[in-house]
This record gives sequence, C-alpha cells and structure tokens, in this order.
Amino acid sequence: MANEDLSRLKIDKSAALRPARRGRKAFWAAAGVLVVLLVFLAAKGIFTPAVVVEIATISQVYPSQTFTMLNASGYVVAQRKAAVAAKTTGRLEWLGVEEGNRVKEGEVIARLENMDAAASRDQAKAQLNNAVSAVEQAKAELNDATLAYNRQKELVAQGVVAQADVDVAFARFKKANAAVAGAEAAVIAARAALKGAEVALDYSFIRAPFDAVVLTKNADVGDIVTPIGAAANAKAAVVTIADMGSLLVEADVSEANLEKTRVGQPCEIQLDAFPDSRFRGAVHMIVPTADRSKATVLIKVRFLEKDSRILPEMSAKVAFLQRAVKPEERNPRIAVNPAALISHDGKKGVYLIKGDHAAEIPVTTGAQIGDMIEIVSGVKAGDKVALKPLDKLKNGARIKTAEK
Repeated sequence: MANEDLSRLKIDKSAALRPARRGRKAFWAAAGVLVVLLVFLAAKGIFTPAVVVEIATISQVYPSQTFTMLNASGYVVAQRKAAVAAKTTGRLEWLGVEEGNRVKEGEVIARLENMDAAASRDQAKAQLNNAVSAVEQAKAELNDATLAYNRQKELVAQGVVAQADVDVAFARFKKANAAVAGAEAAVIAARAALKGAEVALDYSFIRAPFDAVVLTKNADVGDIVTPIGAAANAKAAVVTIADMGSLLVEADVSEANLEKTRVGQPCEIQLDAFPDSRFRGAVHMIVPTADRSKATVLIKVRFLEKDSRILPEMSAKVAFLQRAVKPEERNPRIAVNPAALISHDGKKGVYLIKGDHAAEIPVTTGAQIGDMIEIVSGVKAGDKVALKPLDKLKNGARIKTAEK
C-alpha cells in the first residue's frame, strides 16, 4: 500500500511537454507565414524605393500635323449679316420668329401697328375710284359735245343756224376735251397716291432681306420700334439674322508668316466647340491691308463642306497645309513620344501608369507621325505612360511622378 501511495506522488513529465511542443509548432508556423508574406511584399516592390519618373500622355493626332506650314486662331464670322429694322416708327404688334428660326427672303417676320396706314390706303383707293368715275363722266360729256359740234357744222353749211351757234358748240367741245385730259391726270395722281399709301402700309411689315437664320431677338411685342433708335426705350433692330451659307473663319496671321499663305491654299479647321472634329477648308481671301497695332493680316478661310453645327462667333484654329489632306489621312491616330517605348525580345511595349505602379504593356506600333510614333494597339488616347528613366523600371515597379 505504501508503494502505491508513493507512485501517486510522482510528476508526469510527458503531460507538461505536450503544451510546450504545441507552442513551438505555432511559432514556426507563424514564422513561415511571415517569411512568405515578406517574400511576397518584396516581390511586389514594397521594400523597394519608388522610382521618380517623367510621364507622357498617349495622344490623338492627325496626319495633317506632319505637313502643316502655319497655325493661326480666329473666329467664325458670317459675311452676310443684318440687323433687321423697320423703316418707320411704330409699336411692334406681332413678331413671328425667335432665335434659331430659318427665314426666307421677303418673308414677313414682324408687323407694326398700321391702322392709320391702312386707313390712308383705303382713302387713296376711294379717291382713285372717284377719279376713274370722273374720267368716264368727262368722256361722256366730250362725246355729247362732239356730236353737237358736228351737227352745228352741218347746219351752218345749210344756212339753218348762225356761225355764233357753231362757235358755242366748238367751245363746248374744247372744254369737254380738256375736262377728259384733266380727269385722266387726276386718275394718274390718285394711282400715285394709292401707291404711296400702299408703300407706307408695307413699311409696317418687316421682311427678311435674304435667306437666313435668326441669331438674336432684340425687341418684343409692345416695344416702340424706330429706324434710328434715338428715343428713350425705343428699339432700332427687331432681330439680327445671318446667312449661314456665308460663314468663313477670319484668322489673324503675322506679317512675317504671310508668305506661307496663298489664295486657294488647303486648310484644316478645328473648332473649340468640337475638338475631336476637323473640317476641310481653303483660303478664300487675303485681306489687302495690315493691322499696324498687331502686325497681322486678316485671312478669310471658307469651309469646303457645310455643317449645321458651325455657328457664328465660334472660336477656331486654322492649320495652313502644304497640300490637301488625302481621304485616308482624315481620321485621327493614336501616337506617343518614341522615347516612351521599350523593346524586349524584339517586341515593343510601354510602362503604363496605374496608380503608384508601372505595368509593362505590349503595343503594336505604326508609322511615324511627325516627332511621334503611331500606336496601333495596346493603349488608348489619354493613357499615361512612363517616359524616363525606363532603365530603372520593371513590371509592377513602384513609381511616383516628378510633380509629387
């Protein structure tokens, strides 16, 4: 019994060693995970200092840039433009157009109050009718006087009447003849008066002088419209119109570069409102005078194709070309600075900037476009790529731009 009691007092060392072994295994497992994580982070370049790089942008360029001789800026200007006003003073009673409406030559676009002019026209018309009736009356009197005179001449030849009676009939005949002439002259005067009244009435109708588009509306119904616009609150022009077929780009060219231009020279026009579009043009006129304050000469460039998007006063840039643009050269191309290209195993590529890292992207190059190289595939316009130092970069390398 004593031996059994003593055996129970012994310490079981195997039970104490088991937790220690489990702790060491967990430690080594954590150490292994840490090593793998460190290797992964090192592979990702976390512990590598970020490379300071200069960047370039993948651009959209046009082939015409390679044979552009000169660039100038200007504005789209309508060569045929009018501020349409009334020829007489009156209150605007009706306005039939608004901005953007197209009008035809002679079309009535507004009307002034014209009741007084219409009344004058009606009065002149009545006076003309009265004058025409007076002519008919005078002619009837002349016919009667002519018959009486002829009868008296026959009777005096037969000795039935005295010569005095013939003289009276002749005087009546002469008077009737003069009355007809006077009545006919009155008709002419009445017709002229009617024409004047109709013209005065027509002045109350404001018509378009040519086919055009309404640019601005300067008066509203109820406004007083006057030709000179001097009266308080009076409006001179009712609307402003422009012939959209007469739109030209007016650009200022330095005197020093004038020799690079000529009438008929092909041009390419870019409007600030449509930066992704190019419009074909040609030099229409070189204005034969210079602006001494700016040392420039005004050159007018016409559009070779009409486009409804082109509006007066739009800002424009004009490229004066050595030759006309070929059909295959009208579409834009993607290009980049050749210094951004890298070559591995005969294949071209670029380091595309993605956040704080550079990713190596293979690209297919095309033709040389000026000082840039065409990119057929691999990247798109607007992408940022590393320009230098390319020898310090690799795929996935951490980078920061020179501006940061």
